[in-house]
Amino acid sequence: MDLAYSEEEEAFRQELRAWLGKALPGLPTKPDPDDWPGRRAYDLGWQRVLYDAGYAGLHWPADAGGRGATPTQHLIFLEETERAGAPYVGANFVGLLHAGPTIAAEGSDDQRRRWLPPILRGEEIWCQGFSEPGAGSDLAALRTRAVRDGDAYVVTGQKIWTSHAEVADWCELLVRTDPDAPRHRGITWLAMPMDADGVTVRPLRTLAGSTEFAEVFLDEVRVPVSCRVGEENDGWRVTMVTLSFERGTAFVGEVVACRRVLEDLARTARANGRWDDPVLRRRLGRLAAEFTALWRLTQWNVSAAEGTGGVPGVGGSVFKLRYSQARQELYDAAADVLGADGALDAGHPWTADRLSSLSYTIAAGTSQIQANIVAERILGLPKGR
Repeated sequence: MDLAYSEEEEAFRQELRAWLGKALPGLPTKPDPDDWPGRRAYDLGWQRVLYDAGYAGLHWPADAGGRGATPTQHLIFLEETERAGAPYVGANFVGLLHAGPTIAAEGSDDQRRRWLPPILRGEEIWCQGFSEPGAGSDLAALRTRAVRDGDAYVVTGQKIWTSHAEVADWCELLVRTDPDAPRHRGITWLAMPMDADGVTVRPLRTLAGSTEFAEVFLDEVRVPVSCRVGEENDGWRVTMVTLSFERGTAFVGEVVACRRVLEDLARTARANGRWDDPVLRRRLGRLAAEFTALWRLTQWNVSAAEGTGGVPGVGGSVFKLRYSQARQELYDAAADVLGADGALDAGHPWTADRLSSLSYTIAAGTSQIQANIVAERILGLPKGR
């Protein structure tokens, strides 16, 4: 394992920096957070800019429409775009980071041709239909049913915390196709068109006031069998591929963003007099070390993924477990820097980020689930009862 960048990788970095310097000034103004049609158009527009420049699906295999870049080059891409203040994947993070890579790894040739190009070109958005009311963090407890009827599955059930369902074209959907099988063996992974009859989307408002999540109600929705990725009842294995991408590099850009927030915190503390507090300085210094370590762990995970065809391993759970807590600690420190009045300012971006940070111990698998994965798959401990 080599955590140093090669000459070729540094040349790629310089090429990317030069392109970003030319591309970013021409972007339109970012839309209001509640303007979902505007946000969809903005995010897909940026994706098209990336596609035209050859940076879309950078690390996807060439036969899946990507550039075939190494995981390390992908890491550099995420690092440089975040540092430059470029738009993130936005509303199509499920398509670009979860569903797309899963289809590239597990889909048939026809499925790859149908779904991957529109994701890369910025033409279609995906959402994730995994979580359900009553199932908690136990994904295998899902109850949404899919009954085979000729060349279609008839799907009935409910999903919750479905990110960007209100603007999505497709949904990566987990359904139970064999209620009599052991619960991990009766699940199937489907791609469901969101405009199908019987699909109802109800937005959910978060603690921060945003509406990027939704409940999705499914009433005898017909999903073609051709939209099944993997074999029937093999969806749990396919889901593990999806989750490995979700926990592997999906948060890389956010680590870079957190390191930038730390720099902003230090500048703000110097400006408002809080820097004179030695306890605060130690706190910020420890957080700087924490996020540096998380960045190095990310590099290690990416380096390890190069030996597995780019599919992240269980090291992503180690990262996710610690990052979830570190992010909350970061914005606790931000409240300390701002003081009582500033921390209560609902319009301050750090306030909104602090509220959203609470969800990170749940998103992409709860911290309890990550701890179990680390215990069982890395430390070799027996499964809990």
